[in-house]
Amino acid sequence: MKRKTWIIPSCFLIAGFLMIVLGISRGEHHTVLEKAIKICLECIGIG
Repeated sequence: MKRKTWIIPSCFLIAGFLMIVLGISRGEHHTVLEKAIKICLECIGIG
């Protein structure tokens, strides 16, 4: 029974890692950074 308890979490861990790699390879981290900067500047009142 203990052997099956690590299968589902490890599948989610691998899927999450693959999604991160896919996002980085597509250049989406630049888009996220740009949106975060715009939101931050709007909250401060500069942008």
